[in-house]
Amino acid sequence: METFDYVIVGAGAAGCLLANRLTADGRTTVCLLEAGPRDTNPFIHIPAGFIRIGYNPRYTWPLHTEPGEGTAGRRILLMQGRTLGGSSSINGFNYTRGQTGDYDEWAALGNRGWSYADVLPYFRRTERRVGKADSRYRGKDGALPITDCDWRHPLCDAFIEGAAAMGIPRDTDYNGPRQEGVGYYQRWIHEGRRVSAAKAFLHPATSRANLSVRTGAHATRITFEGRRATGVRYVRSRGGDELSVQAAREVIVCAGATHTPQLLQLSGVGPGELLQRLGVRPVHVLAGVGENYRDHMMVRSIVRVKGVETINSTARGWRLVREIVKWSLGRPSILAISPSVAYAFWRSRESVGRPDLQFHFSPGSYASGLTGMLDSFPGMTLGFYQLRPESTGFVRARTADPFDDPAIQPNYLDDERDRRVVVDALRLTRTLLHTAPLMAYHDRDEAPPASAQSDEELLDYARERCSTAWHPMGTCRMGPASDPSAVVDDELRVRGVEGLRIVDASIMPTMPSGNTGAPTMMIAEKAADLIRGRAPLPPEHPGID
Repeated sequence: METFDYVIVGAGAAGCLLANRLTADGRTTVCLLEAGPRDTNPFIHIPAGFIRIGYNPRYTWPLHTEPGEGTAGRRILLMQGRTLGGSSSINGFNYTRGQTGDYDEWAALGNRGWSYADVLPYFRRTERRVGKADSRYRGKDGALPITDCDWRHPLCDAFIEGAAAMGIPRDTDYNGPRQEGVGYYQRWIHEGRRVSAAKAFLHPATSRANLSVRTGAHATRITFEGRRATGVRYVRSRGGDELSVQAAREVIVCAGATHTPQLLQLSGVGPGELLQRLGVRPVHVLAGVGENYRDHMMVRSIVRVKGVETINSTARGWRLVREIVKWSLGRPSILAISPSVAYAFWRSRESVGRPDLQFHFSPGSYASGLTGMLDSFPGMTLGFYQLRPESTGFVRARTADPFDDPAIQPNYLDDERDRRVVVDALRLTRTLLHTAPLMAYHDRDEAPPASAQSDEELLDYARERCSTAWHPMGTCRMGPASDPSAVVDDELRVRGVEGLRIVDASIMPTMPSGNTGAPTMMIAEKAADLIRGRAPLPPEHPGID
């Protein structure tokens, strides 16, 4: 049986970064287990390839949520990355840190060292900001290049112009002192190619003799001696022989907000009633494992347009050939853009103190509002989600078989406050799509139809057409000992056991205001210092201009 200092489960955004940092001294040994294959498929590295790779079960976990009232009884497809780089190898690239208040709230909940001033230096250490930046907020020397979208489109320009006329600040650095604003997205695309966490952090470390990366390794359970985690068991295929690796120091679970709680539950760490139902021998009863699930619920509005070429036609026939040629020559092309090209962060009502909505604009539209299959007509899409939803759900293992998908119930729109925000946001979306600059291209409202006017009609539309933004978090939340729902402490150690740490989006106590990829990498960057026993980076207080 092989023994390493650390065994990391999951080669996603957090696992890739941790594997790099923990092996940097050349002496500390790490085994990184990833259930999926290597990231050799070329569609992973071509940004537009997300349409193909994001629905490929070889590289994704094709999970589904449970039916619920908030989804009109539908099950929502919730793909998660299943390859080196995890979801950073299949997702939409947008780099969003969140708001200062998000992390100050984490600290106010009793998590020492997690205020915005505390985490800002870790955000900065991770990134290499390419382009204009305030060095007080942005990093220049990190491994992850963050660029501005260099592709321009008349519909995006008109959206930005119209939003600015409504009072939304134009072209701000939403990862700087203030988030509110409108402009083109920042993303981890560089020189026309995706820069996943695997490409930025893991691949530069794979030549190190003290790092062992094992793909096709599906973790089945964490092993314990008493209450101390000692290693991980895994298989190469369902029904295959079980293999083991030992951890001399720690097991670090980075499997994400859906699979991390499932693995803990199957290993005997979780709610007592659930462990009993699964027939799993309890190692430590911990009620919060799998609870506190939150996700961003996406609602998209579509308008048919006229007088302009959209992605619906650009991505077909000779026009697509033209874009391939442009991309191969290093010029701006639809092959190197995010599915959401322009952004807006704004408030659902004037009385709201800070932005509570994130808008995603695309000069194209997708059948049934799902990313992947383009409509046959020319269209534009404006999607949104509530930045900090109040509704919470759960993730629970269905059976003791680690190959069975867990039950995922997000309980979208369960909280009345979320329903109010969604209705307000749909009205604001309609206003943004009907500004004077965009009306020059407006043909007709496609979805929701112009006839949908009442609160109930708009809420029904949201229930019938909503989908996930693929931002699950919170299922192993961080909190003080006084918090009965807390799973890890503020050093990310699982409460009640030894030698077990969690480093991924599941530890987030509340939802950050935006995409979760950047905060997850920040968490891993900070965790690397915690695990190595290093003093934290000094807090930074640049102030707000």
